[in-house]
Amino acid sequence: MRRVRHITLFLSILLVAIASRAQSAIDDLPRPSQHAEVIQRIGVSNITISYSRPLVNGRKVFGGLEAYGKVWRAGANENTTITFTDPVTIEGKPLDRGTYGLHMIPGETEWTVIFSKANASWGSFTYDQKEDALRVTVKPRASEFTEALTYEFDDLKPDSSVITMRWDKVAVPFKVAVNVNEVVEQKMREHLRGLAQYTWDGWNDAADYLVNEKVDLEEALAYTDKSIAVEERYENLMTKSQVLDLLGRKEEAAKFRTEALARANATQSYTYARQLQRAKKTDEAWAAYRANAKKFPNDWITHFGMARVYSAQGDYDNALKEAKLALAGAPADGTKDFVEGQIRKLEAKQDINI
Repeated sequence: MRRVRHITLFLSILLVAIASRAQSAIDDLPRPSQHAEVIQRIGVSNITISYSRPLVNGRKVFGGLEAYGKVWRAGANENTTITFTDPVTIEGKPLDRGTYGLHMIPGETEWTVIFSKANASWGSFTYDQKEDALRVTVKPRASEFTEALTYEFDDLKPDSSVITMRWDKVAVPFKVAVNVNEVVEQKMREHLRGLAQYTWDGWNDAADYLVNEKVDLEEALAYTDKSIAVEERYENLMTKSQVLDLLGRKEEAAKFRTEALARANATQSYTYARQLQRAKKTDEAWAAYRANAKKFPNDWITHFGMARVYSAQGDYDNALKEAKLALAGAPADGTKDFVEGQIRKLEAKQDINI
């Protein structure tokens, strides 16, 4: 019995010595498994993985160095950690924002990915399943050989990504998704409790986001009303028109659109016409370009709008004339270069609307 105690004590001391050597009291000494960090933004949410990168070094890793069925730190040295700035779902299961210790249980045909509330441990030696925030089961894949353990964000989409751990010839993927609209709306509400609530553009920007996403339109309408109450402008009147249009309130939408266009400057009027053109409402677009020419006959952007009208009609001589008038007044911020390029197209009898 005394011999067993001595062996146990020796092994405990040996483990402490190994850990002490791996984590020197001097922070900046090099480690065999070097630290890495990878960050990916999804929508407005950041995901950060902080980990150490062990090398294969000719060893059999899974089913050898890292045994099947045993909790593994998913890296080396301290806990591998993963931080979410906003709530997410992992393989469809919800997980709150926060920093988690990332552990895995390797298997020949399936792996368990663990998100632990304990995130400041050394490896998985003190791992306790009671501290799990979430566990998911995933399928490993065969992969090209990777010498240093690596985490990558694959299959990036506007609201999701697949995080893949690659080491040796194994890849372990798990999908992370964010309810982007929900997160953005919550952040907007918080933002609009600050100084932004006293500005017309704060409310209008929030409404404009909801319009573009076609979500929570009644809330968007309330935002436009608050924006207009601060200061009535082309931008918020047009946004309100767009909200009403999406809500099916066409007559009210037309009324606010007319009010907005009455306040529009030459650039805003041109932009409105261009939006109609991109929406394939060509007759309305040509009418809007012509209306802009009557209201702002000497503005460079008005001339360019008329160049578009003439070009669409195949009247390249008049289109070229208008484009050259536009060039004379165009700002020297790259716009002149753009207009010159369009002039070359017109000289070659090419439609600048294509």
